[in-house]
Amino acid sequence: MSLLIPLYVHPGEDPAAWHRLITAADRTYAVILNPADGPGPSPDPAFTAAAGALRDSGARLLGYVDTDYGAREPDEVADDVARHREWYATDGCFLDRVPSGRAELSTVRRLVRTARRLGAAPVVLNPGVHPAPGYARLADLVVTFEGHWSTYVSAFSRPEWTSRHPADHFCHLVYGVPEALVPLAVRTARDRGAAVCGPVTGELPNPWSRLTPALDRPPG
Repeated sequence: MSLLIPLYVHPGEDPAAWHRLITAADRTYAVILNPADGPGPSPDPAFTAAAGALRDSGARLLGYVDTDYGAREPDEVADDVARHREWYATDGCFLDRVPSGRAELSTVRRLVRTARRLGAAPVVLNPGVHPAPGYARLADLVVTFEGHWSTYVSAFSRPEWTSRHPADHFCHLVYGVPEALVPLAVRTARDRGAAVCGPVTGELPNPWSRLTPALDRPPG
């Protein structure tokens, strides 16, 4: 099981969490860098230093890019990808709030192709739900669940088409997980066909401001 880590807190506000992340980099699928709901207007020295330390520890870095469900101009999305790569030497990108319907498939395909032309790899899509089947062929990883633990336990359903793809194509991001149940959340993701996950104990409005306790636990 690999962990996708969206640690959306400034390194200066919680340096201990970033240090723990750096020391556990080998447990991660990738770390998402999100200085300012994207790369921000200029490089942030604290994130530059954190990115360098993560990279030296072997972590793969993804730049956070909001697509606003396809409403943002493609040039704006491309600029965010390019700035992440230039300022923080990110490997790939995390395209957040992508649409999930068949009608928007061509729009997302163009965004992914542009990101790849800019050198981004891997490309991760986050519709937060199971999208139309074609999305799984566009990206390296698709987040097919983002939501609260209570919803994950009670209302999750897995479309049949997902079984035709390897588990390492899918990720589940679950927040509000009771700390004692974090190992169960990891196992549940695996049982539901997602080889990548990111269970955290935090709650809205920013559950990803906390580092997942799964990094402190032995694989299981």
